[in-house]
Amino acid sequence: MDEDVIPIIRVEAADVALKWYALLGFTAQWEHRFEPHLPAFVEVMRGGVRLFLSEHEGDARPGTLIYLRVSDVDEIAERFGMRPEPTPWAREIELHDPDGNRLRIGTPLG
Repeated sequence: MDEDVIPIIRVEAADVALKWYALLGFTAQWEHRFEPHLPAFVEVMRGGVRLFLSEHEGDARPGTLIYLRVSDVDEIAERFGMRPEPTPWAREIELHDPDGNRLRIGTPLG
């Protein structure tokens, strides 16, 4: 088994978050609820990158910053009407999901 790190992001409404993360190329892998009326815990994936989206209070703090390294930041920037900014290490954009979590997305230079 390969070892992995999967960030947990706090969301208010998993269905709303899933639509937004789909714009970044993530697809839902599975969803869990202890009972139909209880909070959702969802895994999304883009290539080899996985995130957990959690409606459970206390799983993560709103306003989390995640860095996502991608092969083509221009493709994502275009979807959101943005232009990547150059930094010494990458070309980047920063997005905010519907719950205020920040995703800094970049393509390394060189």
